[in-house]
Amino acid sequence: MGAANEWINGYLEAILDAGSSKDLKMMKKKNKNKPTAGFEEGIHDDGFERKKITTSYNEVDKEDSCKPFSPTNYFVEEVVNSFDESDLYQTWTKVVATKNTRERNNRLENMCWRIWHLTRRKKQIALDNAQGRGLSRSEKCGIFNHDAWEEDLSELSEGEKEKGECNHPISSSDNNIKIPRINSDMQIWSDEDHEDKPRRLYIVLISLHGLVRGENMELGRDSDTGGQVKYVVELARALANMAGVHRVDLLTRQITSTELDSTYAEPIEMLSCPSDATATSCGAYIIRIPCGPNHKYIPKESLWPYIPEFIDGSLSHIVNMSRALGEQIQGGAGKPAWPYVIHGHYADAGEVAAHLSGVLNVPMVLTGHSLGRNKLEQLLKQGRLSREVINSTYKITRRIEAEEFGLDAAEMVVTSTRQEIEEQWGLYDGFDFMLERKLRVRRRRFVTCLGRYMPRMVVIPPGMDFSYVTNQDTFEGDGDLNSLIGSDRAQTKRTIPPIWSEVMRFFTNPHKPMILALSRPDPKKNVTTLLKAYGECPPLRELANLTLILGNREDIEEMSESSSVVLTTVLKLVDKYDLYGQVAYPKHHNQSQVPEIYRLAAKTKGVFINPALVEPFGLTLIEAAAYALPVVATKNGGPVDIIKALNNGLLVDPHDHKAIADSLLKLVAEKNLWFECRKNGLKNIHRYSWPEHCRNYLSHVEHCRNRHPNTRLEITPIKEEEPMSDSLKGVEDLSLKFSIDSDIESLIRQKELIEAFTTHRRTASSSTNGISSSSIAYCPGRRKRLFVVAADCYNREGCCTELLPMVIENVKQAAADLLSLNSIGLILLTGLTLQEIKELEDVRLEDFDAVVCSNGSEMCYPWKDCSSTTTADVEYEAHIEYRWPGENVKSIITRLGRIEGGGSRDEDDIVENPKAFSSRCFSYCIKPGAKTTRIDELRKRLRIRGLRCNPIYTRAASRLNVIPLLASRIQALRYLSVKWGIELSSMVVFTGDKGDTDYKDILEGLHKTVILPGITEYGSELFLCSTGESYMKEDEGTSCLSLVKAQTHEVNDIITALKTLRFM
Repeated sequence: MGAANEWINGYLEAILDAGSSKDLKMMKKKNKNKPTAGFEEGIHDDGFERKKITTSYNEVDKEDSCKPFSPTNYFVEEVVNSFDESDLYQTWTKVVATKNTRERNNRLENMCWRIWHLTRRKKQIALDNAQGRGLSRSEKCGIFNHDAWEEDLSELSEGEKEKGECNHPISSSDNNIKIPRINSDMQIWSDEDHEDKPRRLYIVLISLHGLVRGENMELGRDSDTGGQVKYVVELARALANMAGVHRVDLLTRQITSTELDSTYAEPIEMLSCPSDATATSCGAYIIRIPCGPNHKYIPKESLWPYIPEFIDGSLSHIVNMSRALGEQIQGGAGKPAWPYVIHGHYADAGEVAAHLSGVLNVPMVLTGHSLGRNKLEQLLKQGRLSREVINSTYKITRRIEAEEFGLDAAEMVVTSTRQEIEEQWGLYDGFDFMLERKLRVRRRRFVTCLGRYMPRMVVIPPGMDFSYVTNQDTFEGDGDLNSLIGSDRAQTKRTIPPIWSEVMRFFTNPHKPMILALSRPDPKKNVTTLLKAYGECPPLRELANLTLILGNREDIEEMSESSSVVLTTVLKLVDKYDLYGQVAYPKHHNQSQVPEIYRLAAKTKGVFINPALVEPFGLTLIEAAAYALPVVATKNGGPVDIIKALNNGLLVDPHDHKAIADSLLKLVAEKNLWFECRKNGLKNIHRYSWPEHCRNYLSHVEHCRNRHPNTRLEITPIKEEEPMSDSLKGVEDLSLKFSIDSDIESLIRQKELIEAFTTHRRTASSSTNGISSSSIAYCPGRRKRLFVVAADCYNREGCCTELLPMVIENVKQAAADLLSLNSIGLILLTGLTLQEIKELEDVRLEDFDAVVCSNGSEMCYPWKDCSSTTTADVEYEAHIEYRWPGENVKSIITRLGRIEGGGSRDEDDIVENPKAFSSRCFSYCIKPGAKTTRIDELRKRLRIRGLRCNPIYTRAASRLNVIPLLASRIQALRYLSVKWGIELSSMVVFTGDKGDTDYKDILEGLHKTVILPGITEYGSELFLCSTGESYMKEDEGTSCLSLVKAQTHEVNDIITALKTLRFM
């Protein structure tokens, strides 16, 4: 009884605080015969609003929403409907016994007496109605146990609900909710598929930024550690538990900072052990890749310079793991088990996944989570920051370009909602909703798409782990809350969650419904607008408390600038509106306490709100629904589809604080609506389970793989050198015979014969394997390190200068002085064609292990054929042909390359250069002084038309090469690294201080770089960006340990630079 009395006292105190007399005067003016939701109301001589139960309990009066809201009415209904008359009588007697002469206590006594008699009257009416309808004993009992009836309803599955139940008309289309239809040519993933030959898939997920770990995730610690971190960790675990999935790796950045937990420095963390997964699974793992300065945490806006490093480190891990899995699955020297899919999350990881996909030729999937163009639009709409400030703060231009590149390379883009496709991805140059549909229809009809391509957008809502949701997440067990806030809480033996105490200590009256907001202290989460809405709505303040869970903090001044600004503004608004005792903002919570926070809000019959400016999905909305909380959510982003599917809340304009207040007030005050939303959420929540998500995900991935090229990169087997003992077999007898003679002439004859015989044996052995004798010097596997010459030595006219042969010779000499030439291979990366290289004087093809021509679109191996007929490697051409539009792009470049309105109408500004054409490169000559489109603008024009290419200005911007999307000089190096089994860290790139428009790509990564000044007279970097400043310039900087600038290009200076790099 004590617990119930405490609840009643809390509600009565709320009635007094709300000013009941003022509300009653307003209510007396209303029509006494006006029906309400389930009651007939009238004002009686005791001064209180009497209500009679009607038969139409589920019918809500539409006009009721127009009348002034009364907090008094809400709490009176709560007391009358939620407590037995014996509890009310106990409360009345206690008030009488403890009353004093103060007016407030007298009012409290009168209210207790009146509400007690009102409850008795309500019970009598219910009994009369029950007898009149001939209800059974159990039905009669059900009338008095309203809470138990609601709890029982929430426990039922969808199929067990009574057929005649009626949903509240929250949205006009709720009855027509359709599950997204899967194409007829796609097979649903099934555990029974391939029983004769079970699938053992290797899946790679990438989430680069934030603090990623499997347990005790520090969600909300900063703006980078939020819902995405939780999502990717749970996705990895869920995928590893699917039949047919052998291993899942989640790649993220390694951080060894002493300010963080040591977990983030561990290179490997197990997420799910094999015993927890299927019999054929190795489990899921977090793999932390060193990237940038490991000793400190780097926010995502500052990670861009280190992306190439992460790409190279990830490539090394994937190759090693694929080889190990291949041996494990196939036994012995099996082929590598390449990833089934590489999935990038967010813009930075999307760029990483695109490059890895191009090197390994496996499908890439992209999930944006939060999109740059949408964020830019919202920030500009707020009007607080200029475009320049936004760009410098958030590196928004760099981020958008990474997202565009991810769209170019992605086979499939996973979205959470249909709205994300149409309103967010639709802002990008690389995606057009209508064009994508047209191209899909053409493919189905086997009609050519003319080189156009649009990535497939699929809606797969994120899953949720419902293991934390228990049967206690209903309205039973209110004693927990009472023991926390009651006067006898010191005597209670029941353990209450510590987070409850932390939250409830803020409130003057903790019995009120709780409005809960849970997010990072990030401006885009729009918490300050929520607080303003609450502070400026007196009825809402009288009715409910507000709880803000805004991450964890120790000292606001030590937090990031954006987080500090948000929290400071929150404290100022609390003071401005005098919200002390009504708003909670605890400093600390951990991930395991989040379910208890939801439970606390549900027990107070509260509401969850997500007022973000834009919410890509809204995982917290699903969590809230799982814990029986109705929701109010932003109308921008994923919540639109979530509310439509769950039918458990209201959508609002996040910029309209009055609309936010009205929606919260409506959902809390209208109890029938609140119960209906709660019931609908629990009924439909199964749509967001992890198994359902993974089945849809794997089905779509398998479907997109059928359209992806099935050629995979083959690793060249390392040919072991023939032992000297084996090579001299058959020579021993000759040696023994000649050794008998001791004269000098005989010994000379012996040496000549043995050398001739040995040479013959080696030549014969090489010929047997189809390799010429020159392969002894250049055969892959004999090399331990590679020197790469990527010097763009051009004059003003774009002609190659005599400095290129000189640089090549100096690099060779430095290699000979430092190490053995036999252990160092030589690679040439250039924008010249193969024929143009052959025509250069003093440059011998046979000096190189590989020659990469036309900015990465061609590759040849002179050690295979040193003759003048050396041709490009057809295997490499097949490898890079993905999405190459071929002839469909040839003629359009001359038109797109000219600046519109540039004043020049000369069609000869850009002309085809057939001599430099190849199957994977279309080359165009640029007329001196011609005004041509910069690279970023040219990419944009191509993307809009669905053409995916990589345009590069070379030879001092006198030539434009258009090559396949994922072909480039740096990608060619990664290709050779995998094919020949040479780590990128064992390569040194020699380049000038300027070059082609792909120059900066060559500088960054795990390889070492030596800059040779003065070898390039004119570069093409000014043609990279239309604004004159490259988006890449925003993130200048590379690791000083991997890049050195030599004094000159002379041998001694090159050797000094190599020693500085410790490349010995």
